[in-house]
Amino acid sequence: MRRMAQRGLALASTIALLATAAACSGDDGSGPGGASVPGVTDTEITVGTHMPLTGPASAGYSKIAPATKAYFDYVNANGGVHGRKITYKIMDDGYNPANTQQVVRQLVLQDKVFAILNGLGTPTHTGVLDFLKSNRVPDLFVASGSRSWDQPDKYPGTFGFNPDYTVEGKILANYAKANLAGQKVCFLGQDDDFGRDSLAGVEKVLGSTAVAVKQTYVTSNTNVAPQIGAFKAAGCQVVVLATVPGFTALSIGTAARLGFKPQWLVSNVGADHPTLAKQLGAAAPLLEGMVGTNYLPMQNDTANPWIQLFTKVNKEHNGDAPFDGNTVYGMSVGYLFVQTLLAAGKDLTREKVLEAVRKGGFQGPGLVPLRFSEKDHSGYGGQRLSRVSGGVQSYFGPAYETDEADGPVNEYTATPAAPPANGVPSGS
Repeated sequence: MRRMAQRGLALASTIALLATAAACSGDDGSGPGGASVPGVTDTEITVGTHMPLTGPASAGYSKIAPATKAYFDYVNANGGVHGRKITYKIMDDGYNPANTQQVVRQLVLQDKVFAILNGLGTPTHTGVLDFLKSNRVPDLFVASGSRSWDQPDKYPGTFGFNPDYTVEGKILANYAKANLAGQKVCFLGQDDDFGRDSLAGVEKVLGSTAVAVKQTYVTSNTNVAPQIGAFKAAGCQVVVLATVPGFTALSIGTAARLGFKPQWLVSNVGADHPTLAKQLGAAAPLLEGMVGTNYLPMQNDTANPWIQLFTKVNKEHNGDAPFDGNTVYGMSVGYLFVQTLLAAGKDLTREKVLEAVRKGGFQGPGLVPLRFSEKDHSGYGGQRLSRVSGGVQSYFGPAYETDEADGPVNEYTATPAAPPANGVPSGS
């Protein structure tokens, strides 16, 4: 009898421990029975990111997260989201995948952030997808156009932001086909999914044999003379660049040194004129005629109400830092995240925020639609072309949208949304 009683007590203790553990787990963000949600209190929401504040991709990109934080500070000054202030923890990974894994583990396991927001880079973020999935951490609005983020079945908690690089490649190639027909097209891309996905888009429009010379680069080697020299030797007339800003500048500067002057068609992630002009210094006139893409308001369009809003936020909460496309990008990410939090409701959980993104319907600064749905986790679905003329980067022609498959490149004619009067999404 005594042994039975002891066993009964042991069993009761085990059940009690299991029940306590179940009630306190909360790590899936479901928050049943009042269980705590990581990174969320009654007064605060803590999210984190990994960014190249230093290293080979820091040119321009180091400004993104501070701009996002500035927008959050603006929202916080206006009452926050459902009474909660947003805290943004920004970790430098130097665009090194090994560092990314280390800082993301710290954000999740030590800082216990609610979500990872806008982690930057194809090679860097790819290495943390499985970790974030296994820890059930929302992985929102990745700062890259890799198609890896659009895998709802494999990574249900990951969503992109940028148009995917295949979409972009198709839009750039569509321009080449319509305006540069008969000219020899060549391609330089980063040696990862960024470059490969972009090339796939170009070849979907021009054909698999239409790209005469294909070259790659790695961010650890800043000498691109062999690649540019190969283009010159082959007589390339059009060069598509799937490059981060530092390597756009290196490519154009190296080409000038070699006496090579093609038409440059540049990915949106490496085509911000103020960033490139700063990199090139006195050689900035080499950017004249460069064709790029973008999907957010142009940083120099002072008549645009979004630029007016973001300029105000930049002055009030970002130390009036030099204003460029990276600033616009960072604040646009912040705006979308605030919209998502509002849609998720006051009783915030990780699952509710993912449900809000899957439901979609968000309108913000973008010139093209966001694609979010149950089956589509990619971000923006198109772009508009820009050109540098007289030292000024401006849009020309219509916006375009397409898919990453074999669908056509179509004009997108809907009028972009205007920001709310106070610059904060309604309902906060």
